[in-house]
Amino acid sequence: MFQSFEDLSDPSCGAPHAALLRAELGRLGLDGFLIPRADAHQGEYVPPHDCRLQWLTGFTGSAGVAAVLADQAAIFVDGRYTIQVREQVDMEVFPAAHLITDPVTNWLASRLKPGQKIGVDAMLHTVREVRRLRKVCEAADAELVTLDENPIDTIWVDRPEPPLGEIKLYPLELAGKVSEDKIAEIQAALSEKKADACVLTQPDSIAWLLNIRGSDVTHTPLPLSFATVPSTGKPSLYIDGRKLSNSVRDALSELTELAEPGEFMEGLKALGRDGANVMIDPSLAGIGIADAISDAGGSLIEAQDPVLLPKAIKNEVELKGAREAHIRDAAAYIRFLCWFDEEAPKGELDEIGVAEKLEEFRRDTGVLKDISFDTISGAGPNGAICHYRVSHSSNLKIPMGKPFLIDSGAQFEDGTTDITRTLAVGDVSAEMKKHYTLVLKGHIAISTARFPEGTTGAQLDTLARIDLWQAGLDFDHGTGHGVGAYLSVHEGPQRIAKTGTTPLKPGMILSNEPGYYPAGEYGIRIENLEIVTKARDIAGGERPMLGFETITLVPMDLRMVDIALLTDRERAWLNSYHDRVRGEIGPLVGAKERIWLEQATKTI
Repeated sequence: MFQSFEDLSDPSCGAPHAALLRAELGRLGLDGFLIPRADAHQGEYVPPHDCRLQWLTGFTGSAGVAAVLADQAAIFVDGRYTIQVREQVDMEVFPAAHLITDPVTNWLASRLKPGQKIGVDAMLHTVREVRRLRKVCEAADAELVTLDENPIDTIWVDRPEPPLGEIKLYPLELAGKVSEDKIAEIQAALSEKKADACVLTQPDSIAWLLNIRGSDVTHTPLPLSFATVPSTGKPSLYIDGRKLSNSVRDALSELTELAEPGEFMEGLKALGRDGANVMIDPSLAGIGIADAISDAGGSLIEAQDPVLLPKAIKNEVELKGAREAHIRDAAAYIRFLCWFDEEAPKGELDEIGVAEKLEEFRRDTGVLKDISFDTISGAGPNGAICHYRVSHSSNLKIPMGKPFLIDSGAQFEDGTTDITRTLAVGDVSAEMKKHYTLVLKGHIAISTARFPEGTTGAQLDTLARIDLWQAGLDFDHGTGHGVGAYLSVHEGPQRIAKTGTTPLKPGMILSNEPGYYPAGEYGIRIENLEIVTKARDIAGGERPMLGFETITLVPMDLRMVDIALLTDRERAWLNSYHDRVRGEIGPLVGAKERIWLEQATKTI
C-alpha cells in the first residue's frame, strides 16, 4: 500500500504548540517567527522530520507559511487550500489569509513595531524571500534575524528522525545519457557565466545529474542531499553515507567527492575563502547558503539552477520511457474505469475504496514503484477541493447524479504519469455537462495549439480558460506543470500558467489540466500529459511551429459531454483521440474491457 488514508489533522496543534513556540521565542529574545512549509531543499514533498508547519498548525497542504507574534498569528495558503485550511487549522489561533493576494509581507507590514526582531530559519527561506522580508522589516524599523537553529526543533519533543532512504543507480538504458556528459554540460554552462562553481539544493537536480534515485520522501524517488559543481573537476556530493551501499559508494566516488551533510556549510565557506564566484539560484537556495559563501569572502552569481532546463528537456530515451509508461498506465486505468462503471451504480463505493482499487490495478502491472502523489479521490463537495486528500474522517460514499473526480499518477522506472478524469455517476445535470464541456474545450485548445519557438506557458494559459471566462467562470490553479522522468510529478521550470515565463522547448513534458470547481458541490478537471514537439509544417506558414504530442491514452467520459457545445474541430479531435486510445490500448486489455472501451470511445 503506497498511500495512507490516515487523518493527518492533530488536535494537539494550534494553541498549545503556539504557546510553546512563543515561550521559546521569548527565551531567544525574538518578537516573532515565520514557519514555512519547506525544508532546506525547497521541495514539494517534505519528510516528516521537517513538517514544522504541520506540527504547529495541523495544516498538511504543500504550500503555506505561518507567522507567530507575541499576541497574534496567521497562516497563509494559496487558492488550492482555502477550504482545506479551515478544516485542519484552528482559525481562532491561526486565521487564514491568501498566500498570493494577501501575503505574509503585507501582514507583517501592518503589525511590526520599531525595534522588534522577527526570526527566520536561514535554510528554510530563500535568498529572494529574505530580501522581501528584510525590506518590510527595515521599513518598520524592525530587524529580520536569520537563525542557524530552528526554535521549533527545540520544543518538538517527538520529532521524527531524518530519512535514510537507500540510494540506487539509475541505469543508462533509462537515463539515456551518462552522468559524465551531464556534468560536462553543466560545467560548460558555468564557464559561460564565469562561475567557478554552483550550488545544487534540489534533490531532483542532483538525482538527474548523477543518475541516481532515492527514497527519502513519499512518492518521488529523491535522494535528499546537497551538491556543489565546480567549473572543472569533480562535484562534491553531501549525502548521509548510511544511504549508500558499497557498490553505490564506489560508483559515486568515481564521479564525485563524497561528504556528509554536516560538512556542507564548511564546504561553502571553503569556496568563499578561495574567493570563488559561486552560482546560486536565489529562488531555491536558503539565505544561509548565500551568507556562508559571501561571509567567507566569495562572490555570488544569481542565476537559475543550471540543471533545471537540461533536466526538463528529455532526451529520446527518456521520452521513449515516458511513452511506454503511459501505455502501460493506460491499460491499468481502463481496467479500473470498466470496474468503476460496473460498481458505482450499486451505491457502495467510497473515495478510499476507489483510490485503493486504482492503485491495485497499477500494482498488477508488476512494475509499479509507487504512486506519484496521493490520489485525489473526490466525491461531491470533496471534488471541489482542488488538492483534496481523502482520509478516514473525510471519506464519502460516491453519490449518484454527480461527477466524481479522480486525479492520480504512477511512478514506473521508465516514466512518471499523472492523469485526471471526471466521471459521471448516474445521470448528471445539463449544467454539469455544460461545465465539463467548457473545461474540455480548454483542454482541446491546449492539446491542439501551435506556437512559435520562444512561446511561454503564460502565453498559452489563456487558451485553456477562454471558454470558461466567456461563461463568467475560471479555476484557481495553473493549467499545466512540468513532469519529470521517474522524478518529481511537478517539475520546473516549465509550466502553463499565468506565471509561466519559461519558453517551452521540444522534449519538455507538461500536464494539460483545466478545471472548474463550484464550492461545496463538485469538481471537474481533465488532465493529460503532453510532450512539446516540433509541429508539422503548416501550409502557407512562414515560421516553424511547436505543438504537443498527447501521451495519456484514457477515454474522456462522453456521458459528461454536451456535444452541442463542441465545434466541428473539437468533435473531430475527440473522435480522433478516442480512435487512438481504442487502437493502441484495446489490444492490451481483456475482452470485457475491450467491450467497455468500444462503447466509451464511440464516435460522436
